[in-house]
Amino acid sequence: MRNDTGVTEGGEISLYYDPMIAKLVTHGPDRLSAIEAQGRALDAFGIDGIQHNIPFLTALMEHPRWRSGELSTGFIAEEFPDGFAPRKPAGEVAAALVAIAAQIDWMVMERRRLISNQLRKGAATKERLRTVLLDGEPTRVETSAIGEAVIVRTLGQDGSEIRLQRVETDWKPGEPVWRGTIDGQEIAAQVRKAKNYGYDIQHRGVAVYARVHGARIAELYALMPEKVIADTSKQLLCPMPGLVVSIAVEEGQEVKTGETLAVVEAMKMENVLRAERDGKVAKINAKAGRQPRGRRGDPRVRVIFARQRRRNV
Repeated sequence: MRNDTGVTEGGEISLYYDPMIAKLVTHGPDRLSAIEAQGRALDAFGIDGIQHNIPFLTALMEHPRWRSGELSTGFIAEEFPDGFAPRKPAGEVAAALVAIAAQIDWMVMERRRLISNQLRKGAATKERLRTVLLDGEPTRVETSAIGEAVIVRTLGQDGSEIRLQRVETDWKPGEPVWRGTIDGQEIAAQVRKAKNYGYDIQHRGVAVYARVHGARIAELYALMPEKVIADTSKQLLCPMPGLVVSIAVEEGQEVKTGETLAVVEAMKMENVLRAERDGKVAKINAKAGRQPRGRRGDPRVRVIFARQRRRNV
């Protein structure tokens, strides 16, 4: 493996030059070996702070046409006509994600159990039966430890053993890349703490939101109504309450990315609100000199954006 890059932590990737972050090169005795090496290297390639195409490239390494070499210049347009979306977990990849999530849960709970001066009534106890949720899909497991290894038994509905996995790693919470072995096979995955409870895990082009619960909590969690996140992609919301100093656009006006829409005074500063994409102003729900109250209590400018052409990057 060779990683050619001129970008360092804290560096700026400007729009004036090629935005390539790195050129990752792998080789092997044949095409398939090089592809396998590339997939492993991409799984262990951690980049934070900006968006990048590592999930797409990782999924590409698993694509049958890519692996067989049946390629043409129309490959991306033919295989991803609606753009790229991470694959759903299935088979061996799903089993690996369950094992990683269960190991992380065991490690975190073990650390909690070691907290000193816990009251006996509320002390953290071992609960070997757990439920791993990958994007909400439950898998029942039983976890235990043998030395430094965590043993993950995947269970069926009747409690019978479906799979037994031995997981070993020196990963610590906060590290962006999980490296370890599952049944002796070396595996890497991208691991990030989710905004709420749980972890976002990426492996082999599959991205999941993973959380692990005890049996009773998992039973109650299944009854929780799903929270639908409001679509604000066509709105510009002020990030904080404040006084609208000025509105720089009118309804029906065409705007370009980065163009000033409004100025809001908050925290003793004037904050410029800019368009996040090209579009047309459909409605303005604020007036200069006022502090209006919308659904969220914040001044906001609602923008309907023009359809943009899809680009393959």
